[in-house]
Amino acid sequence: MMLRNCCCRWMIYMSAAVVLTGCATYYVKNIRLNQAIETGQFETANKLLEKDTKSPKNRNRLLYYLNRGYVSWMLNDYQHSVDYLNTAENIIDDYSMHLGAEALALIANPMVKPYRAEDFETVMVNCFKAINYMQLDEREDAMVECRRINLKLNNLNDKYKDHKNRYQRDAFAHTMMGLLYDAGGDYNNAFIAYRNALEVYETDYTQNFNVHPPRQLKLDILRTAYIIGFGEELDFYERKFDMKYTPARKPDAEMIFFWMNGFGPVKDEWSINFTILRGAGGLVTFVNEGLDLSFPFPLGSSEKESFSDLKLVRVAFPKYTERKPASASAVIASGTASYPLEPVEDINAIAFKTLNDRFMREMASSLLRVAVKQALEEITRKEDKNAGAILSIVNAATEKADTRNWQCLPHGISYARIPLTGGDNKLALNVKMTDGKTVTSDVSLTAKPGETYFHAFHTLN
Repeated sequence: MMLRNCCCRWMIYMSAAVVLTGCATYYVKNIRLNQAIETGQFETANKLLEKDTKSPKNRNRLLYYLNRGYVSWMLNDYQHSVDYLNTAENIIDDYSMHLGAEALALIANPMVKPYRAEDFETVMVNCFKAINYMQLDEREDAMVECRRINLKLNNLNDKYKDHKNRYQRDAFAHTMMGLLYDAGGDYNNAFIAYRNALEVYETDYTQNFNVHPPRQLKLDILRTAYIIGFGEELDFYERKFDMKYTPARKPDAEMIFFWMNGFGPVKDEWSINFTILRGAGGLVTFVNEGLDLSFPFPLGSSEKESFSDLKLVRVAFPKYTERKPASASAVIASGTASYPLEPVEDINAIAFKTLNDRFMREMASSLLRVAVKQALEEITRKEDKNAGAILSIVNAATEKADTRNWQCLPHGISYARIPLTGGDNKLALNVKMTDGKTVTSDVSLTAKPGETYFHAFHTLN
């Protein structure tokens, strides 16, 4: 018994050293990298990633490859971006329970485990891969990624039988599929994909994320219905949208422009104080009357080893902090015409809803961790008060939520369909900032008649 308890105390002391040292190293690297990314210094960010030889091998390897994928995309190195994101996706797919890390997490905190992506982050991997493939003009591969998004969401939500998430279908994925079919002249499948996107916008997105069906999506539904001769459907949607479709001359070429605005939220932590009530047979119950929360844990300890002196404990949980974009809206100017970029995906809202939907699962996991730590502390305190006091400090120092996340994702994504003329086209992206100023970026493209081009641009904070 004495040997076992000594081993437990040694494990906790060592875990504290591992956690505190590992967290400090991670945050120093992360701050430097994110500063470079947020200020648009992507060559610097790429060099920092190239010099980082430890992250590809440790518990932060998934974040390392996610960041490499994004930085390569911003450097217009689309193929390497796809390669890095493929590696990230393989890490996500191959994620398995590491027993040593799981056991250490119970007596330390989740930061000791390999980072496991949020559900929406795993979906955004495929989203970025699809955009990469679009810019590489590899549309079949882009289509595969779009299909994977909704298949992946179905698989993810199947895990949560009692806690269905609000992010179950992705309207942007259906929209991209429609755009790709449309660009290839497959108007029948384009119409179906657009119609599926509309359904998700009208049900899931409007209610949960305050994103409404884009006007361009409605126009594309009407146009494709007309082209394939779906008269009844055209009439239905004209009445539904209160829009009358008028056939127009098809432009020489077109560009689908995706605008990524600002950056998504970052993870922080918050805490709740719980009262611990002990019962017979080692039953321990965490209670917070203010939030009407009660979580029982049968730890199996005897009456002698119960929480006799313990009244309150602090438990840490992850939360998101929004990074409000410095840019408010944008339009593409082409000659005398302007085309507003309409919101199609609110990643910030999806992130908050996703974390909120798994709150109760996170609560149970965090309380189990604290229960185990406090049980070991109580046992140690009975044998050696000094060791118990030290262990109490260690427990407080290691009580931390997992605040890692993929910080390169945009706050939101908007899009527009822009007609082009054959030959050279000079366009302007006019971004209206929250301070009222307008920032203009030139967009030049040489178009071949009959082609559809895909372009993406990220306005940083």
